[in-house]
Amino acid sequence: MRLPVRLGICLALVSGVVSCWGQSQATAIDHRQNARLLQESGRYVEAADEWRVYLKAHPESAEAYADLGLIEARQEHYKEAIPLYRKALVIDPRMSGIRLNLGLAYFKSAAMKEAIETFTPLLKTFPADSPDHIRVSTLIGMAHFSLGEYAAAIPFLKSAANADPQNILYRFSLAQSCLNTRQYQCVLDAYQELLKLNGESAAADMLAGQAYDEMKNTNGAIEQFRAAVKADPKWPNAHYGLGYLLWTQNQCDEATKEFQAELDNVPENPQAMTYLADCKVQLGQQGEALPLIEKALKIDPRIARAHLNLGIIYQDQGRQQDALRELTTAVKLTPQDSNIHWRLARLYQAMGRKDEAKLEFEKTSSLKKAESDSIFTQLKAAQEKGKAEETPGASPQTQ
Repeated sequence: MRLPVRLGICLALVSGVVSCWGQSQATAIDHRQNARLLQESGRYVEAADEWRVYLKAHPESAEAYADLGLIEARQEHYKEAIPLYRKALVIDPRMSGIRLNLGLAYFKSAAMKEAIETFTPLLKTFPADSPDHIRVSTLIGMAHFSLGEYAAAIPFLKSAANADPQNILYRFSLAQSCLNTRQYQCVLDAYQELLKLNGESAAADMLAGQAYDEMKNTNGAIEQFRAAVKADPKWPNAHYGLGYLLWTQNQCDEATKEFQAELDNVPENPQAMTYLADCKVQLGQQGEALPLIEKALKIDPRIARAHLNLGIIYQDQGRQQDALRELTTAVKLTPQDSNIHWRLARLYQAMGRKDEAKLEFEKTSSLKKAESDSIFTQLKAAQEKGKAEETPGASPQTQ
């Protein structure tokens, strides 16, 4: 009788093990189902908890990692989503849609280089006229633009603008990219399209003005900057740009008004202060120029023209050593500016330092650089100081 008893006990044990295994499987399945239901209802924190429990029983579930990544992305936790998407792809490289989501997570976390690396091979998998191809192509263009890789951005931005003709951001980004790569007709073509979308755009007028200035059409540039000021008198650097162009034409009376208008809008603009002070020096108003120069240099001590004008004022006051300090500083900051070398030569001459004066006069005559930069260079310097307004618009629809 012992054998049947033992057999019965064994069967009971096996039955118990099978029962427990079945319950474990059922529980895991329930966690997956619960996670899906919670996720679909927007209860992301609870859904993530369910997926993590499910992963304990299924540690190689690409689906779980992918959905955890999606949950993080939908909460705008893009950096947290990236390793989860990457883990899902390691487990199942063929999993649909994950590479696109990974690229989007890189893009939205401002990891533009990684976004481009992810999107570029993905682009080849979509038909050229498909919405996914257009979307990924647009994202690649905007990523290149964000990195300052303007030449690489242009073909993608052209495609984006053609696919979405009403999108101001794409047109504006294209125009800026063309300007930075000296494709001025491209800038003007994009400007005409921007006018159709927004007949009074200060930013667009300024872009066209910069293109005209680079093309040596100063009158055209001034006209565009006047249009920018008219379209939006408060637009950052519009008055400054117009003032600078007028300054290059020795129209200091009118330029002074524009520089002052810029300072009324942006009181801490050191470039506007510097050129307003320069106009006042030229107009013989050194007493008014001095505090402007001192304030500009306190904000940005690397403005060569401010040091130049301070040197001129000190020299006129008989403070030769102070003037020498300022002019030598200006030369170090812009060694190719012949005007500064000429001023320094005159100072050395007045101090009786003939050999040094002779050397500076020789440098003056040998330098070929124009006495003023383009408006593009000036505005770029101003923008790097954080004075430029961000371009309004929206990025392509993502996750």
